[in-house]
Amino acid sequence: MSLSDQFSGIITNYSRLIIAVMLVVTVAAGAGAGMVEQSSSLDQFQSDTEQAQKLTYIEDNFETGAENTSSAQVILRGQNSLSQESLVETLRLQQSFRENETVRQTLVGDRPTVGVANLVATTARIGEQQRELETLVTEFEQLNETVQERQASLKEDTAAVNETRQRLRNALDTLREDLEASPRNVFDRVHQQAPVQLDEKQFTTFNDSAQLVRTAENKSQIERAYQQGTEGVLDSEYSALEQRQSKLKADSKRLKELGSQIEQRRSDLQKVEPSIQQQIDVLTAMNTAQYERALSVVLSADSTGPMNGLAFMPTDYDAGSTTANATMMIVSHQTNGDTGQGGTASQQLIDAQLTMQSIAEKQAQGADAEAIVFGTGILGEEINNSMGDSLAIVGPLALLFVVVALVVAYRDLIDILLGLFGIVAVLIWTFGFMGWAGINFNQMFIAVPVLLIGLSIDYAIHIFMRHREQREDGGAYGNDDIRGSMRTALAGVGVALVLVTATTAIGFLSNLTSPVPPIQDFGIVSAVGITAALIVFGILIPAVKIEVDGFLENRGYSRKKRAFGTGGGRFSSILSAGSTAARKAPVAIVLLAVLVSAGGAYGATQVDTSFNQEDFIAEDPPEWTNSLPEPFAPGEYSMKDNLEFVNQNFVREDSQAQLLFEGDVTEREAIQRLSDAQRQAANSSVVVTLSDGRADVEGPLQTMQRVARQNETFNATFATADTDGDMVPDQNIEQLYDELFAVAPDEAGSVIHKTDDGYQAVRIVVSTSGTAQMSDVRTETKQIATGLAGDGIETTATGQVILFDIVQDQLFDTVVESLLITLVAVFGFLMVTYRLIDGSAMLGAVTLLPVLFSVTWILGTMYLLGIPFNVMTGMITSLTVGLGVAYSIHMSERYKIELARTGEVWEAMNRTVTGTGGALLGSAATTVGGFGVLAFAILPPLQQFGIITGLTIIYAFLASVLVLPSLLVLWTRYFGPNASFDTTTTEMSTTPTASDGGQVEKSSDKQ
Repeated sequence: MSLSDQFSGIITNYSRLIIAVMLVVTVAAGAGAGMVEQSSSLDQFQSDTEQAQKLTYIEDNFETGAENTSSAQVILRGQNSLSQESLVETLRLQQSFRENETVRQTLVGDRPTVGVANLVATTARIGEQQRELETLVTEFEQLNETVQERQASLKEDTAAVNETRQRLRNALDTLREDLEASPRNVFDRVHQQAPVQLDEKQFTTFNDSAQLVRTAENKSQIERAYQQGTEGVLDSEYSALEQRQSKLKADSKRLKELGSQIEQRRSDLQKVEPSIQQQIDVLTAMNTAQYERALSVVLSADSTGPMNGLAFMPTDYDAGSTTANATMMIVSHQTNGDTGQGGTASQQLIDAQLTMQSIAEKQAQGADAEAIVFGTGILGEEINNSMGDSLAIVGPLALLFVVVALVVAYRDLIDILLGLFGIVAVLIWTFGFMGWAGINFNQMFIAVPVLLIGLSIDYAIHIFMRHREQREDGGAYGNDDIRGSMRTALAGVGVALVLVTATTAIGFLSNLTSPVPPIQDFGIVSAVGITAALIVFGILIPAVKIEVDGFLENRGYSRKKRAFGTGGGRFSSILSAGSTAARKAPVAIVLLAVLVSAGGAYGATQVDTSFNQEDFIAEDPPEWTNSLPEPFAPGEYSMKDNLEFVNQNFVREDSQAQLLFEGDVTEREAIQRLSDAQRQAANSSVVVTLSDGRADVEGPLQTMQRVARQNETFNATFATADTDGDMVPDQNIEQLYDELFAVAPDEAGSVIHKTDDGYQAVRIVVSTSGTAQMSDVRTETKQIATGLAGDGIETTATGQVILFDIVQDQLFDTVVESLLITLVAVFGFLMVTYRLIDGSAMLGAVTLLPVLFSVTWILGTMYLLGIPFNVMTGMITSLTVGLGVAYSIHMSERYKIELARTGEVWEAMNRTVTGTGGALLGSAATTVGGFGVLAFAILPPLQQFGIITGLTIIYAFLASVLVLPSLLVLWTRYFGPNASFDTTTTEMSTTPTASDGGQVEKSSDKQ
C-alpha cells in the first residue's frame, strides 16, 4: 500500500480524532492573530545598503533639526495669497492651531508655526525696534565722538597747565636763590615760554608768592608760598579743568547707559518672535506703504538669513512681486520619540494633523480660498485608511464571488459551508503565524487573504470533485461508501496537492532572495498560508465532510452529487478543445504557444519598475463606492492630488539628496572639492531652483558665507582665509571651522561633523524636485560624489530619494532572481519527484513548460497594459510559476493515472480534460474572481496586482487545458509508457471513470 493510501486511511478512519486535534491547533494558532500589528511606513522596504548606513551616520552626527520633531506643510491657495488680508488670515489660522487642544499638545515650544505672514509681521515689528536701535546707536556714536574729542582736549589742556605750573615753580626757585632777580622779569619769561597765557592779576599773585618765598622762615611757609605761586596763579585754569572733567564723567556714564540699552535692544531682536496676537496687531495696523515695504524685504531676491521668505513661496514665484496664488507655512510637531509601529506617525500626531486639516479647510472656505495640509501624520492616515477600506471592500467581494462560484460548481449548501469554514481556518492559521512570528501587516499583506481564499478553495474543489467522481463510480474500499470514496479521492489527488503545495511554496519562498524585507515576509507568510491550506483542506475538511455526509445520509439525505464538468454538456465540450487539438496537431499547438511566448518575452524586457511614495497613496474612490453601506463605504482621499500640487509648486521637506564627504575635510583640496560639488549640484536639472534663481543647496560654504554676512568677527576671519577673494577659503580651514562653531554652533553642526579628534565629515544637502525621476536624482548625485572622491576623501550620495531608487532596483532584481530560482527549484523538484515516482524525469519538464509560457504571456500583458513592477506586481513571476504549476500538476497527475488505468492515450486525455479540467475550471474561476476583486481596492498597487494575478490564473488555466495536452501527447509518444494511440478501437467516453488512486486495472501495449 502506498504512502498516500496509508495517510488517507488514517484521515478517514480516525476522522473524529482528526477534527478534535485540528480544532485545538486552530484555536492555538488563532491566539497569535490578535498580536498582528499594522505598519505603513515605507522605511520598512529599505535594506541595509551602504547608502542607508551613511544616511544613519548623517542623522546621528549632524544637526538635522530638532530631535524628536516632525513638520507639516500647510499650503494656502487663493486669488492673492500675499494680500494683507490673506496674511492676517494666515496668522489667525496659526492662532487657531495653537488654541486647539489636540493640535497644541503636539506643537514644539519654540516657534511652532512659521511662514511669510510671520516674517512680514516680525520684520515690521523688528523694523520699529530697529529704528529705535538706530536712534540709540546714532546718539551713542555722536556722544562717543564728543567724549573722545573732549578727552583728547582735556588731556592736552591738562598737560599745558601742568607744564605752566612747573615753569612757575622753577621761577620761584630762581627768585629764592637770587635775591637780586626781578620777579617781573622772571614772570615775563614764564609768560613767554609757558603754553598757558598769563595776565597781570596772575602776576600779582606770583609776585606776592615771590616775596613770601624770600622771607619764609620755615618749610611750611615755603610750601605755602610755592602753592600760591603755582596752583594759586593757575587757580582759574584748574577750576575749568575740574568742570570739564566732571562733564566728561557724566558723558561717559551716559555713554555706558546707551551701550547697555543698545545691547538690550539687540538681544531683544534675537529673541523669540512676538506672539501671534502681536503679529496680527502689527499687520492690521500697517498702512499699505508699510506693508509693501515689509513684504518686499521678506521676499526680495537679495534677502538672506532667517527673514528670507522665498522658501515659503512657489518655485515659480517672481521674487519681489506682491501677488501669488499660494503660500506655505511650516508647522513643527514635538513627537517625544512616540512613533507608531515601523516608524509611522503616532496616533497623537495623526489626530493633530487631521484636526489641522479640518480647521484649515473650514477657515479657507470662509475666505474663498483652499487649504492643503501635507505631513507624515495625515499621509500615514490615508495610507492606513486605504488599507482598511481596501480590505473592507475586497474581502467581502472575494468571499461573495467564491460563494457564487461554489454555488455553480458544488450546487450544494453543505459543501459550500464546508469550503467557507476551511477558508476561515486557513486565514486563522496564517494570521496567527504572523502574530507569533512578529510579522507586521503592511500594504502588501492585503493581498494575502485574497490569495489564500483563492488557493484554499482550489484544494476544496479538487478534493470535493474527486470525491464526487468516486461516489458516482462507487467506493473502492469497504462498505462505507462515504469513507471509501474519500479515501480513494485523497489517495488519488493527494500526491498532486502535495506537489502543488511544494511548488507553490517554492515560488513564494524564492522571495527570500529579495533584499526588500516586506517581500521576504510576504513570501514566508504566503508559503505558510498555502501549507496551512493543504493541511486544512487535506486533513480537517475531508474529516468534517465524512462526518457531516455520514450524519445526513444516516437520516435519509443522499449526498451523491455529480462532479462539475463531467457528464457531457457545454462545459465538457469546451474543456475537450485541448484534447481535440492534441489529437489533430500537437506540434502546431506547441509551436503556436512558443511563438506567442516569444512576443511576450520581448514585452517583458520593456516593463518598467516603480517604487515611490505616490504608489501607496490612494486616489479618491469612484462614485459607485458612495452607495456602499457602512462599514464598507470608503473615506475621502485627497493626498494624491495634494502631493502632486506640492511636487509641482513647492520644495518638499522630505525630498532631499545628500552628499557626504568623509576624511580630512580641513585640507585646502577638500574645500575646493566642496565648492566643485556645490557648483555641480546647483547646475543639476533635478535640484529645486528657488524663485530668486538660486538652487536650493546647503553646505559648509553657503553656511560660512551667510554667517560672514551677519557676523563681523567671523567675516574678518573668513576674509583672511580667502586669500584670492573667490568666497572659497584656501587657508586656516580648521581655525575657520572653530570660529564658525563658536559664533553659530547650530548652523555649523548641520553641515560639519566635529568630534574630540577633530573634524570628521561635512555634508551638502540638495533639495530635489518632486517631479524629478528618482533614478535621475541618484545618477546625477552619484556622478558628483564619484567624481570628487580620492586623496583621502570618501564621498557618498545618499538621502531618502536615493534609498527609494535603490529599492526600485532591488524590486527588479527580485523579479529576475525569484523567477530564476523558482524555475530552477521547481524544475529540479518536479524532475526528481517524477523520476522517483514514475521513472520519467521528462514528465516534470513537460509539466513545467506551460508555466514558462504563461510567465511570458503575463509579462507581455503587463507591458501592453502599462503596469510596472512594484512591491506587489514585482512578485508576479514567482507567483505565476507557483500558482500556474498547480494546474499543470493536476493535469499531468490525472493523465498519468488515467493512462495507467486505460492504456489508451485519447481516452485518458478525454477523462483528464473533462474530469480534472472541470475542477481546474472551477478553481480557476474562483481564484480569478478572488484576485479580480482586488481591482476594486483603494490602493493602486493592489488594483494592479489583482488585475495581473487574475490574468495569470487565466493564462495558467488556458496553458494547462489547451497547450499541456499536446505536450503530454508528445511526451507519451517519445518518453512515456507504452499506450495506444488508436482513435478507432474505442469510442470516447463522455463521463470519465473515477480514478482509483493509482490502482491500475488494465494496461495495454503501446500501439
